[in-house]
Amino acid sequence: MSRRVVVIGGGVIGLAAAAYLLERGHRVLVLERGAKDHDCCSLGNAGYVSPSHFVPLAAPGVVAAALRWMGDPRSPLYVTPRLDPAWIVWAWRFWRASNRRRAEEAGPCLRDLLVGSRALFEDLASATGGDDIQLRRDGLLTLFETEEALDLERRHAERARSFGMPAQVLDAAGIAALEPDVTLRAAGGVLYPLDAHVTPNRLHEALARLVSARGGELAYGAEVLGWRSEGRLVRAVRTTSGDVEGDEFVAAAGSWTARLLRPLGVRLSLMPGKGYSLTLPAPRQMPRRSILLQEARVAVTPMGDSLRVGGTMEIGAFDARINPPRIEGIVRSFTRGFPAFHPRDFSGVAPWSGLRPLSHDGLPHVGRFSRYDNLAVATGHAMLGVSLAPITGQLIAQLLSGEPTAIDLSPLRPER
Repeated sequence: MSRRVVVIGGGVIGLAAAAYLLERGHRVLVLERGAKDHDCCSLGNAGYVSPSHFVPLAAPGVVAAALRWMGDPRSPLYVTPRLDPAWIVWAWRFWRASNRRRAEEAGPCLRDLLVGSRALFEDLASATGGDDIQLRRDGLLTLFETEEALDLERRHAERARSFGMPAQVLDAAGIAALEPDVTLRAAGGVLYPLDAHVTPNRLHEALARLVSARGGELAYGAEVLGWRSEGRLVRAVRTTSGDVEGDEFVAAAGSWTARLLRPLGVRLSLMPGKGYSLTLPAPRQMPRRSILLQEARVAVTPMGDSLRVGGTMEIGAFDARINPPRIEGIVRSFTRGFPAFHPRDFSGVAPWSGLRPLSHDGLPHVGRFSRYDNLAVATGHAMLGVSLAPITGQLIAQLLSGEPTAIDLSPLRPER
């Protein structure tokens, strides 16, 4: 049965949900508080489509690393402590989730989400005009400076293969043969051939066009001010453009989703994680595929004629201000791994920052709330927003259409 669905949030998650809902015959309105050319947390990211990233952010060693790096303003991970009850609860739950048992339990779920989304990207590439999203299928090359770090990745590669994902361990000579056009400093690496990448702004634009082509409405400059509910039903969302009624509501507002839903009396375990990137318009060397400098947590992605370099995670701050030492840390790590480049190559390159929504356990929040019959959520994807956009959109569409979902949603329930 066709329903009027209001999707709140015009990022890649919200647009993907809208596209799949429209495919099933629903009437869809997407509300976006920004302008038509608004920024969102995915536009400046690395564009990875990465089935190999099945280890959640809440993993063994993450908390210890964060504490160790607290004194380094250029470190790849930083936590911004706040005297805020929501932050304290989230941090406590993140710490409790960051153990081997929980990470291993989350692995199969993330694997299913990522592999399912990777397949849907092929359909999406066809549906949006072939090369519109610039889907590149050359794999991801993960590089390591030390043999010790490479040995740890060998175990990850073994687990990837046990999950049915190919992984090839390479020495320095193998890396040079795979990437003859760039100079790299690495003891070894692992190639994950199933991984791919897209150009994020092209993906975002293509999804918006697809929503319009399928008959969906996109309302920009519509900031949410509140809600109107009755019993177990949400009746309308109040916006700066007036009240918007609907049969179903999907909250996909990224890091702001928890604040958005608080007036409805529901709680969501969510924190912002700021990431940065710089895009070189004319790099002196160009790799053939996306590359991850693992120890430094720096992602490098060829996007057309440009090269994007991104990294860092600042957890807990709701602002997009640029922290110069973080940029220095990214540039320093990149030029160490790519020694043909120099810090002056980034002179005049404007840094970008975005707030990625982080759940407490590294799994996204996808599903309904027990308190309401017509309210669903899709957020908490951390660094995997682009990777998981198609599968998240499909799952939301299946859920709201009363269909069996392609993947069990119980590990992703928002009130877990």
